[in-house]
Amino acid sequence: MKRLISALNVVVILSLTGCGWLGLRDRSDDYLLAEETAVTVVPQGMDKDVLGQIYPIPQIPVTSVELVEFDVPRPQPASVNTFEQSVKIQTLEGRRWVLINVPPSEVWPRVRNVLNRSGVPAALADGSEGIIETVWVKFNSDEENSHRFRFQISPGVQLDSAEISAVHNQAARSEEDQAQWPQTSDDDQREQDMLSLLANDLAASADYASVSLLAQDIGGDAKVEVVTPEISDPFILAKLSFDRTWASTLYSADRGGFVSVDQNRSEGVIYVNYTPETTAEPGFFSRLFGGSDEILEVNYRILVQTVGANVEIRIVGPEAQGLNKAETLRLLNVLRSNMS
Repeated sequence: MKRLISALNVVVILSLTGCGWLGLRDRSDDYLLAEETAVTVVPQGMDKDVLGQIYPIPQIPVTSVELVEFDVPRPQPASVNTFEQSVKIQTLEGRRWVLINVPPSEVWPRVRNVLNRSGVPAALADGSEGIIETVWVKFNSDEENSHRFRFQISPGVQLDSAEISAVHNQAARSEEDQAQWPQTSDDDQREQDMLSLLANDLAASADYASVSLLAQDIGGDAKVEVVTPEISDPFILAKLSFDRTWASTLYSADRGGFVSVDQNRSEGVIYVNYTPETTAEPGFFSRLFGGSDEILEVNYRILVQTVGANVEIRIVGPEAQGLNKAETLRLLNVLRSNMS
């Protein structure tokens, strides 16, 4: 028995020490010694489009802070909606839309499928613009008018999300050819009913396996993005109204760990305290004498300012002084990741 135990100990030791003890070289780190090779030259007259970089190296912008300094950041806390489907109807400034935490390219085919099954097929589907216009339909509750809907699918403010808005149009029967799309719905209740139908169907199914390649860039550029100018300080550019940007910034700051101490909406200033989370356990005396009545001091200001047709969000020090680029980008990314 003792010999058997000794033999087992030897096997365990050999498995822990690796192959190097037996004279076999460990190749697990060989990739660190790999060198970049020259691009294959294709003779003239031959098709070279089929060849490309297997592992392309992305270009780093000259304004990137990583060229000067870089610290591995702490991972951002996962949103409660990251791993589960969330569909809800939002209303602001007289607008109403369906928000779903799924990219537009996955929402597009799903919306078309819902309309077809509901007996409201599309007369026009422009994937590049994210517009779906239905055919004229007749409702049993209205024997005098015909109705149609225009849906607009665009990237949402929240990361990897989509927004679906609708406009209702009605016209007297036999006069549909003269109808023009209104700026706002002819019947607000029918718009609300259609969006509710769409939201309920989207929430009832979690199968978003189909993706529209046509709608990869649906709705144009993102509504919110972090901009890093070459000279001036970084900021968040929001292609939204001031009211929605202000509400989204407050919501994001609260979810991202900022504590609002005071705010001045007319001047677009939010006075906050932000302290990064730490894994260190409080000491004995801190737990014994520490309390929850600590008065938080303002250590940052969030500035929300209208610039032209857009809104810019900046973060500065407590006395409105500028911050270094690395710190500014870190805080802006926290805000951006939680905006909705």
